[in-house]
Amino acid sequence: MKIALVGYGKMGQIIDDIAQQRGHEVVARLKETPTVGTLNNADVVIEFSNPEAAFKNIKFCLEQQIPVVCGTTGWLDKKPEIEKIAVDQGTAFIYGSNFSLGVNLFFAINEKLAQLMHPFKSEYNCQLEEIHHIHKKDAPSGTAISITEGIIKNSDFESWKLEETHGKELGIFAIREDEVPGTHSVYYKSNVDEIELKHRAFNRKGFALGAVIASEWIVGKKGVFDMKDVLGLS
Repeated sequence: MKIALVGYGKMGQIIDDIAQQRGHEVVARLKETPTVGTLNNADVVIEFSNPEAAFKNIKFCLEQQIPVVCGTTGWLDKKPEIEKIAVDQGTAFIYGSNFSLGVNLFFAINEKLAQLMHPFKSEYNCQLEEIHHIHKKDAPSGTAISITEGIIKNSDFESWKLEETHGKELGIFAIREDEVPGTHSVYYKSNVDEIELKHRAFNRKGFALGAVIASEWIVGKKGVFDMKDVLGLS
């Protein structure tokens, strides 16, 4: 494939290396908003920029009828508009709060655990914690929000908030520390014990590999998808 990378920071550079290792050609490495002349007839765009730029970047690429794989978090209030553009333009869009294969398996396990714990909601209090490097701009992380959404739809919680769980609000502790790639934990705590589900990334390569696998999968498809579709977990 011909891949255009929009957002060429640390993640973009790792994606670049993995894409080439898997036999693809990286035809654009952009730090700015793309234009027709800078996408170089790409088959797919992988977008890892920042919350302020993501919407404009994705919208432009979809309007060129190029499928987009996006891993930028912190802009999701405009995601429904992007999904409509993808459908209207007859192309494809995948958003992933985290493209790591392990994290997406974690999402599935998290939902199953929430189902199992629901009958015991009076005994166990649920809480989330996420730890990331000090350069991360959004809090909580997109991955943490995806985890909470998985719990909310399988429990009596109605929403999430930063800090401690209270009533129908599921709490998330967001910690920014050193150069941590990403650690996410779900705790169910009672007066006598605690159940912990944790995913800890050792580096960014897992995120990058998943994004490239998603871009391989999306070419030739039309519609809006997520990593459950890519991995056959739906």
